[in-house]
Amino acid sequence: MLSEFAQVQRKLNFLCKERSSLLDTLRQLEAANIDAEAPGINDNEYQLSKNEYSSLERSKYSECSTTESSDDTEKQDVEEASDEEESCYYDSKDFFTESPSHLIGSGMDTKGQGADVKDAWPKEAPNEALCSHIERRIKLPDPVEKEKPVSLWSMIKDNVGKDLTRVCLPVYFNEPISSLQKCCEDLEYSYLLDRAYEYGKAGDSLMRIVNVAAFAVSGYASTEGRLCKPFNPLLGETYEADFPEKGIRFFSEKVSHHPTLIACHCEGRGWKFWADSNLKTSFWGQTIQLDPVGVLTLEFDDGEIFQWSKVTTSIHNLILGKIYCDHHGMMHIRGNRQYSCNLKFKGQTFLDRNPRQVQGCVEDGVGSRVATVFGTWDDSIYYHKGDGKNKRKDTSSSDNASLVWRRTKHTPNLTRYNLTPFAITLNELTPGLKEQLPPTDSRLRPDQRHLENGEYEMANAEKLRLETRQRMSRKLQEDGWRPRWFDREGEDGPYHYKGGYWEAKDKGNWDGCPNIFGEIVEASDNFTEE
Repeated sequence: MLSEFAQVQRKLNFLCKERSSLLDTLRQLEAANIDAEAPGINDNEYQLSKNEYSSLERSKYSECSTTESSDDTEKQDVEEASDEEESCYYDSKDFFTESPSHLIGSGMDTKGQGADVKDAWPKEAPNEALCSHIERRIKLPDPVEKEKPVSLWSMIKDNVGKDLTRVCLPVYFNEPISSLQKCCEDLEYSYLLDRAYEYGKAGDSLMRIVNVAAFAVSGYASTEGRLCKPFNPLLGETYEADFPEKGIRFFSEKVSHHPTLIACHCEGRGWKFWADSNLKTSFWGQTIQLDPVGVLTLEFDDGEIFQWSKVTTSIHNLILGKIYCDHHGMMHIRGNRQYSCNLKFKGQTFLDRNPRQVQGCVEDGVGSRVATVFGTWDDSIYYHKGDGKNKRKDTSSSDNASLVWRRTKHTPNLTRYNLTPFAITLNELTPGLKEQLPPTDSRLRPDQRHLENGEYEMANAEKLRLETRQRMSRKLQEDGWRPRWFDREGEDGPYHYKGGYWEAKDKGNWDGCPNIFGEIVEASDNFTEE
C-alpha cells in the first residue's frame, strides 16, 4: 500500500508541474496578445470627402476588413495597432490604485501634459445659468405588482443560432427604455466633445482626438450590469432628448424595419454627431453576441470630422454561472485631418487579473505614433504623449499619465435593470412634456410605460398587441413608407437628419405623425388607426 501511495503521489506531483507549466504558457500567450480580436470596418462605409480623406488613404490603416472578423484580419489589425510587437500593454491598475496628485477635482483639470490649454476646457456653459431649471428624477417608480421571474432557457432553447431580434420574449427580459433611447446614452459624457471642440479652437489637434477617443469609449460604461434588452421600436417611432444643462439636443427615429435601422442626430456646443446603426444578434448556447453595423460620425464646427464603428458585445453565462457583459475588438477612429486613433478592446479571459482593458495609440498622417491611450471601458481613460516605446517602469507613474475621462460613480440602483442615473431620466415625462411630444415618441409607448410602473400583466398584453402591429411594418415599407425626419443618401447610403423636428415642436404641429401606438382595425388588405 505504501508503494502504491508513493506511486500515486509521484503522478500527482507530475500533474501539478504540468498544470503549472500550462498556466505559465497561457499567461505568456495572453501577454503576447495572441487572443486579440479585430473586427474592422469597410472603408466604403466612411463618408469623408475625397479631399479630406486623401491624407488617410496614405495611412497603413487604409485597408481593413468588414464587420465580420477572421483570424487573418485579426492578426493584421493587432500587429498594426501594436507596432510590430514593440508596444507595451500597461497594467491600468497601476494608474487607478493611486490618486494622482496632478488631477484636480473630477478630472476636468490637470497639470503636466495638456495643461497649456486647460483654460480652454469648458467648465460650465456660458448660458447654463439662463437655462430653465428642470428637476429630473433619480429613481424609477415603485412597482405596482410583484414580478414573476421567467426562465431564459425555456424561452430561447429552440432559437439557438437565430436572430434574437425576431424572437418574441415577455417583458421580463426588457428594460424600460427603447433602443432609440439607448442610443442617447452614448451622449452621457458629452462634455468630452465640448472639451475637444475647445482644444481644436486652441490649436491642439492632438488633445482633440484624445478626448474624442475617450468619448467613444465612455459610451460603454453604462453597459456594466445591464443584462436586459431594450424595447425594439416600431417603424416610425421617435425619441427626443433636450438637455439644456448639458447643451445637447438629441433626436432618433426607426427608419427601417427589415433590416432594422435606427438613425440619430445630436447637436452640441460646437459639434454635431449622427449615426445609423443595426445589430446582428446571434445566440450560441451560453452566449449572445451583438455585432454592430454602421458608422458613427462626429463633425466639429471648424470642419474636422471623425468616424468610427462600435466593437462586438457578448453576454456570457446565460444558462450557468454569473452573467456578464464584455466588449471586444478593434475600434478605428479616423479623422479627415492630421490624426487618427486605434483602440483595442481586449476580450475578457479566465486568466485576466484586470478585465475590460482598452489600449491604443494616436497616429499622425504618416502613421507615426504620437500618443498612447489606455484604461478600462467601465471606469476611466488615461493618455500620455510620445511613441509609447519607453519602458513600462518609466511610463507608469502619474507624472507621465493624465486622466482624460473617469466614469461618474453613483449609488447602485436597487432595481434589477441597473440603469444609470442618466438612463433613468430618459423615459421620464417631465411636467408639461407629454403635451408637446409627437404621438410617435417612445415615452408614449404603453408596454414600456407599464413595465416602468411595474404593471407587468398589462405590459405583456400591450407588448403582444404592438408586436402584432409591428408585423404589418414590412408591408408598409414595401408600399413606399418613408421616414418622417431622415433622408437616405442613395439606395444603400447613410441616413441624414433633414431638419424640421424642433421647429414642429415649437409650433405644436405634428401633421404627418401617425398614432403608431393606437389600435389597429384591419379591413381587407389595408388597415386604419383608431
